[in-house]
Amino acid sequence: MKVNLHHAHLFASNLDESLRFYKNMFGAEILFDLEVAGARNVMISIGTSKINFYDQPPKDKERGVVHHLGIETNDLEALVAHMKSKGFEFRKSIKNLGMLKYVMAEGPDHVLFELFEVIKDKLSEDQYKLISTF
Repeated sequence: MKVNLHHAHLFASNLDESLRFYKNMFGAEILFDLEVAGARNVMISIGTSKINFYDQPPKDKERGVVHHLGIETNDLEALVAHMKSKGFEFRKSIKNLGMLKYVMAEGPDHVLFELFEVIKDKLSEDQYKLISTF
């Protein structure tokens, strides 16, 4: 089982303004712009790192604009089983969206993690290379 820190997921009060800022200031490139789980999501790359944006203002003042950290794995079921074996309790089960599977988990200090696996055979090779770190 492999695990990589994949992205930070941020809220954006004005998504187009945020995208312009990251493109103009840091040379960010848009990797995808699509609706995921009922909200517009745009993933950008800055060098070898990624940021994913929700097209909505922050919901939780304690967390600010950071919604979660995305942790990619090549075997989500194995990662979940490993965490459960260490005593971690998940509130919800794994969700399958076709091109990816994910589950949310809260860590110390209320850090929210999206644990996910990109399903390679559901994407073109080019799409998979843009999204996955494996």
